[in-house]
Amino acid sequence: MKTLNLTPHIGCAPEDFGKTVLMPGDPLRSKMIAETYLTDAELVNNIRGVQGYTGYYKGKRVSVMASGMGMPAIGIYSHELFNFFGVESIIRVGSAGGMNPDLKLFDIVIGQGACYNSSFVSQYALPGTYSAIADFGLCRKAVDECEKRGLRYKVGNLLASDNFYCDAVDQTAWVKMGVLAAEMESAALYMNAARAGKKALCICTISDLIAGGEATTPEQRQNAFHDMIQVALEIAE
Repeated sequence: MKTLNLTPHIGCAPEDFGKTVLMPGDPLRSKMIAETYLTDAELVNNIRGVQGYTGYYKGKRVSVMASGMGMPAIGIYSHELFNFFGVESIIRVGSAGGMNPDLKLFDIVIGQGACYNSSFVSQYALPGTYSAIADFGLCRKAVDECEKRGLRYKVGNLLASDNFYCDAVDQTAWVKMGVLAAEMESAALYMNAARAGKKALCICTISDLIAGGEATTPEQRQNAFHDMIQVALEIAE
């Protein structure tokens, strides 16, 4: 008989999750990944409609669960997965707004590091400024997989922002510092992984170009990011 490890947000047994969890923001994208890529996929969590599935990809037991939007949301789910459910690696698979002028729609950005404008780090009471970085092993595997597949990609800093809508729309300062793209979750994920002694990586597909105004549709963001998803599944441990 399974021993349930209930939290306010996840209700299943620790063994219901694989050691690696892919984490999109959108619950519908979580469902799509499970139905498209996993065999014997089982719905293991659906509290608050945040769907989590576990199945097999090429013989590897892998889970996928949504995080919701923003650092508070992924902060909750990644903390619980790392600390209460025995998860060793989380790979965020999400969308990002391209800031680097060389990026095009559907390019992949591998978040080697994450800048942030959030107060999430304040909980650790650090006596200085913290650099949120990805696990090097996962990062290297993702680069190798993109190379093998001939995909367009860049590796570097993401901007994890608390704000989707912002009065200060000029992102020039971040671009000057080499930041590639903006999203809303990576820094919290990287901090939680570091604190728990676990692994994390953020792989994003460019869904819109902040400077140029080009954007994908909601349907494309939900269903069309298959290159990124396949890279994440291949490097899952």
